[in-house]
Amino acid sequence: MAEENGTGSDVKTGQKTSIRHRLYTGTGAFDIVGVRKRWYIVFGLLIAVCIGSIGIKGFNLGIEFEGGTQIQMPAQGAQGPISEDDAKETFSEALGQAASEAQTVGVGDNAAVQIRSNTLDAAEVAQVKQALFEQFQPIGSSGQPSVEAISDSAVSSSWGEEISEKALIALLVFLVLVSIFLALYFERWMAVAALVALIHDIVVTAGVYSLIGFEVTPATVIGLLTILGFSLYDTVVVFDKVKENTRGLLGLTRRTYAEAANLALNQTLMRSINTSIIALLPVLGLMVVGYVLLGVGTLQDLALVQLTGMLAGVLSSILLATPLLVELKTREPAVRQQAERVAARRANAARKAAERDGSDDSGDDDFDAGDDEQLEAELRKEKAYAAAASVPNRTPKASERRSGAKPSGKPTGKRKR
Repeated sequence: MAEENGTGSDVKTGQKTSIRHRLYTGTGAFDIVGVRKRWYIVFGLLIAVCIGSIGIKGFNLGIEFEGGTQIQMPAQGAQGPISEDDAKETFSEALGQAASEAQTVGVGDNAAVQIRSNTLDAAEVAQVKQALFEQFQPIGSSGQPSVEAISDSAVSSSWGEEISEKALIALLVFLVLVSIFLALYFERWMAVAALVALIHDIVVTAGVYSLIGFEVTPATVIGLLTILGFSLYDTVVVFDKVKENTRGLLGLTRRTYAEAANLALNQTLMRSINTSIIALLPVLGLMVVGYVLLGVGTLQDLALVQLTGMLAGVLSSILLATPLLVELKTREPAVRQQAERVAARRANAARKAAERDGSDDSGDDDFDAGDDEQLEAELRKEKAYAAAASVPNRTPKASERRSGAKPSGKPTGKRKR
């Protein structure tokens, strides 16, 4: 197999080609596996930053997890639209403490301002509602300012804790079932690599929420569970191609396991990119339409976690899962010995090519391990090479040694007396 190069050249023809051409042809021009140590450093630093932020900064938990009081009123008052900042300022003046958050949800006549704060007693709620009415006079469903248009609700933190507990149980069950499936359908090292990539996606998504300060709501927890399937799907697609490219590999000397896995990555790279773009478009649409146009905060929470998780899943399935698989497989003695045989064959082929003035007709790049006929023919050829290498040289007869003649190795048909 031709060595990969980083000059933008096709590994078969050696001619310079565009990145787009190399993506679509999948000839192995991108040496992703060969520089896997760089990816380990990048992902290691990323995970360290995320874990550090989670441990030091923590999360911006929503009212569903911490508990509190939510006050809601129409966004249209007698003097005009009511802004979030004005609502928070009135809340602070009424109670002498700041509100946790204020946001506008909905559009048009259905728009409303939501104010969230720590848990308030009945007297404090009534005091805030009266201050808001006097300041803004929100218009109720009757078309006239009404104090009844201002509603309140108390949220218990136990509900968010219950959601988190059930989500954690679902996550553990999912990981166990996925591990069993991957170990049975593929092999144990593929299961280990896929799980590491999956854990990476969860940690990075949670770390981004901690770093940026996105609010964590039950919708965020639900969205986190939905990204697991997408992340795993892309990894399984690549691993299936790796499995196909490595059929009968231990009996062959054309490619090493690392090269076969890198070729599989290149062959599925364009598919991974296209799938990711198509999957991200609806999520972006959900964020724009659901939050920007409709003003629904729950849709924003769901879209944000899906967008973050999908981006992390795309990177891990390409740059982490397969390189990690190669790292684990190359520790096996059989795989190391096969790589040594590949190196020996290439050294022998290079020596013979030099003797033939540089010509090389090995045709390694045309071999397809997924073709049963090619695989069987190549295995027969490898067995023939091994059998020929095991035959000892013929020992010359005593008369030939005395005369110094070189044995011809061909029968003469004459009977010696």
